[in-house]
Formats: sequence, C-alpha cells, structure tokens
Amino acid sequence: MTARPSVVPGKMFTLITGIGYTGRRVLDRLPRRSVLGLSRSAIETKRQAKIFDLDSATSLPIALPRRYAVIYTVPPKGSPPDDRLQGFVSLLEPTPARFVYISTTGVYGDCEGGTVTEASPVNPSNQRSARRVAAEMLLTAWAEKNDVDLVILRAPGIYGPGRLGIERIQAQLPVLSKASANPGNRVHVDDLAHCCVAALSKRVPAGIYNVGDGDHRSATWFAGEVARQSGLPAPPEISRERAGAEFSPQRLSFLTESRRVDTTKMREVLGVTPRYANPEDGIKASL
Repeated sequence: MTARPSVVPGKMFTLITGIGYTGRRVLDRLPRRSVLGLSRSAIETKRQAKIFDLDSATSLPIALPRRYAVIYTVPPKGSPPDDRLQGFVSLLEPTPARFVYISTTGVYGDCEGGTVTEASPVNPSNQRSARRVAAEMLLTAWAEKNDVDLVILRAPGIYGPGRLGIERIQAQLPVLSKASANPGNRVHVDDLAHCCVAALSKRVPAGIYNVGDGDHRSATWFAGEVARQSGLPAPPEISRERAGAEFSPQRLSFLTESRRVDTTKMREVLGVTPRYANPEDGIKASL
C-alpha cells in the first residue's frame, strides 16, 4: 500500500513531475513537507522525491491527498497526441485542484518579428512546437472535463548555470551576423521557477501566460555577452545564407522564427517581475 504524503497544515500539496533543470529549482523553493518530486532517475535532494518512469508506469508511487496541485515539466514524446502526458493524467485520482504546464512560445511560430500576446493564434512551424500545441489542447479538454484549474506557462529559451552555450563559444562555432539576427526571447531558469510557484496560488486566474525577461536582444548579442563576461573571444558571425548550409535543422528552426513575446500578463496578473529582466545580470549570476 502506498503512503499518502505528509503535508504542512494550511499548505496545498504539490506534485512536481519532472525534476530536471527547471523542476529541481521549483522543488527546492517549496516547503519540504508539502512537495514531492517525480524523477526518472535518482537525485540528491532534501525534499521528498521518488523514481517514476512516465513511459512505463501504471500507477503513481504515492496515494494522492484530497486536494493538491501538479507542476508538469516533461516534454512531449513522439508524434501528437502526447501519449506520455495522456498516460500521466489518467493516473491522477483524485484529480488535482490546479495543473501547471510548462509549454513553449514556439507555438506561435514565425511572426516576422511581430509582437505576440496570449491572445495571438498558435501557428507552429515545426514538429517540436506542434507537439506542444497538441499537449495544450489535450490538457485543456481534460481540465474542463474534470474541473481543474489549468495554468499554461509558455516559455522561450531557458538559460542559467550550465546553460549559457559556453562550450560552443570556446569551440568558436559561428552565430548569425548581427544584421541577420532576429529578436530574442529568453528567461532565466530561476525566474521560470518563480513563475511556476506563483502559478500555484489560487489567486492567480487559470489560463495562458507568456513568461520571459521582456528583453528582445538577439541570440547573437547573447552569445557575445556570454563571451565578454567569460573572457572569451566573441564567436565568429556568418550570413543567414551560409548558416542555412552549416547549421543543423533544429538550430536553424530556432533562428528562422522571429517574434517578440509580450509578457505584460506575467507581470500584471501572474504577479512576477523577473529578477533578471536584464540578461546581462542573468548571465553574470549564472557564471
């Protein structure tokens, strides 16, 4: 018989599914007795954590409390629909009061440098983003059917300690020229974790929130700033035409989509002002 988790009186229990780069930081921010992390492999943590393989599990490793929330950080697997996500929500009995899902701003596709808000239509231009749209649709239908408050956080590129691309800079791999580079959208991992915690509050309306630092300097600028702060030579710059022949299809897909993600709702409704609104500060902290 699986035991029910211990919960701090007055605190809603939170189940974090996927305690990797982002999930681990969320886990560390929540009260020790009111959170449990599920991970495919063992990790060292002072919080409660259990090994759980989403792709093979037929039950959860705990008995869920009557009232709880879920934060789900796991990417989709395979072609839409997301069988991994579908299998997970089928195990949630009783269903949670609130479900927080980390999606991607890639669902908007290429907007030719235009600004997107949560009201902008989704128009994914690659399979990676199409899988996220399908997952959002799956969760929306499930949440409506089960009376679950669903919060979708659409995140851009996530950076932080160990995720600054320093290895690429050291190898002097090229980046797009400044003239060819598109507007950038990014979020420091600690600010994303802050958004996840804020989204648990019952005072926050269910719905979709774009998250990010609100700074739209390009990926070329970002790589150059990381190099400068690291004392490394700036990476060489190449034209878009040459990048089309040299970059991997996945990297090229990131660089060819162009949009500016509006994060007003994150600040005014979710109630989060990024600590690292200036990515120069985020890079410094990450180093």
